[in-house]
Amino acid sequence: MSKKSCTFAHFFANMNEFLETEEDILRMLKTVFDPEIPVNVYDLGLIYGIELKDDGLCEITMTLTAPSCPAGDFLVEDIRQKVSSVKGIKDVNVNIVFEPEWNKDMMSEEAKLELGFM
Repeated sequence: MSKKSCTFAHFFANMNEFLETEEDILRMLKTVFDPEIPVNVYDLGLIYGIELKDDGLCEITMTLTAPSCPAGDFLVEDIRQKVSSVKGIKDVNVNIVFEPEWNKDMMSEEAKLELGFM
């Protein structure tokens, strides 16, 4: 096997591992619920970005349904704990942003159905 083939094999193995980690993170995010809303934070459209770093750091950018959301601290801590349980994740930073402002159009079709918006 040539050196080039080993490099491609290594690249694809790393890519598969990355995709599996990303799927596991999404699976965990779908278990995080606002106590007042029966839909998970991912389907609500509150998760704006997920970035995986080589050192095992996961950066999550998210928003809240309102800047004064009383469940904000609970949601951030729940996300940290659950995403930290994913294999390969060593630390989780959750960054709360309010731009763009969240609105109901950001919800998945399933969330809209669950909440009676369709």
